[in-house]
Amino acid sequence: MHGADTDGRVVAAACTIAIDDLPDGLIVTDRFGCVVAVNRAASRLTGVPMERAVGRQMNDVFPFRDHDGREWWKALDPEGGLRTRSRVPERPLHLPGGQELYVAARLVREPERGGEVERVAITLRDGGARARLERSRADLVSTVAHELRSPLTSVKGFTATMLAKWTRFTDEQKRVMLETVNNDADRVTRLITELLDVSRIESGRLEVRRQVVDISARTRRLIAGRVAAGEAEERFKLIAGDDLPEMWLDQDKIDQILGNLVENALRHGRGTVTIEIESVGWGVAVSVRDEGEGIEPELAPRVFRQFWRGGNSRRRGGTGLGLFIVKGLVEAHGGTIIVQRAPEGGAEFRFTVPTGTPDFAAV
Repeated sequence: MHGADTDGRVVAAACTIAIDDLPDGLIVTDRFGCVVAVNRAASRLTGVPMERAVGRQMNDVFPFRDHDGREWWKALDPEGGLRTRSRVPERPLHLPGGQELYVAARLVREPERGGEVERVAITLRDGGARARLERSRADLVSTVAHELRSPLTSVKGFTATMLAKWTRFTDEQKRVMLETVNNDADRVTRLITELLDVSRIESGRLEVRRQVVDISARTRRLIAGRVAAGEAEERFKLIAGDDLPEMWLDQDKIDQILGNLVENALRHGRGTVTIEIESVGWGVAVSVRDEGEGIEPELAPRVFRQFWRGGNSRRRGGTGLGLFIVKGLVEAHGGTIIVQRAPEGGAEFRFTVPTGTPDFAAV
């Protein structure tokens, strides 16, 4: 419930939340550094249980150090410094065991402006998770630079050559060079599209625009396109049930899911690529399987991570983003996807999407 006071400000009713409900670690001390509260997340991150910490001095229980070995609590000095100081910026610190955490603090004063420090609220975040995120971003930059360098070098080389020596080339030579430039431009466009998809998935801004979609028809269209592009027709096998329910899905994203999975099977598998579509209790399940080497069970959890490339995939091209995008698109529909060993011994990717309606919200 909310009310408004005489000058129009919104006043919220008192609300109590347990500190164990907070997703980040929280340690609270008094002005002298005596620990008065520790939540469950802080105990998990530091390995120090609440009962061992409460009532003891902060620096004895949580001896945080910076990368130069300086004691963070002594440098914090809650009772010293300017009376206007209230926030301590987040910074990486570590415990004696070497575990890195990102630590920030707020000095709670009474009165709030210029008063004495009454208590210190310290928040903790997992440094390992932050480091993984930073490594992922570094990998992204490295991958983008690598993937862009080759096609752009080709485009620049061919266009510069044609401009300088246009009259020396035959029409056939010009056509071959222009086709190469066109293909490399398509490659750059695909990479940019993948990066935009990754950004939307990670930020939660992926939109699903639903309409009636015939998954069987979309699959037949995909296969026809691959055959027209030069793949042998006998390379594909479609098994579709007759009792499929009406599905409200994002047609473009379903095409992208199917296209990425079929491309993955063609690139990394062997033999026939089988696409099976069947009705399940709450929707439709689609399996894409090949007859290649398959994926070892211990590697299955890594398959949908960014930049995952198994086996000889580095020699076979690809950015390592396709399956990550597939998982994000499936989950945006409220579905799930798994990878397992196919009956023929290859890899089987199976995704399931629920029966929805035009106003079904799964974003």
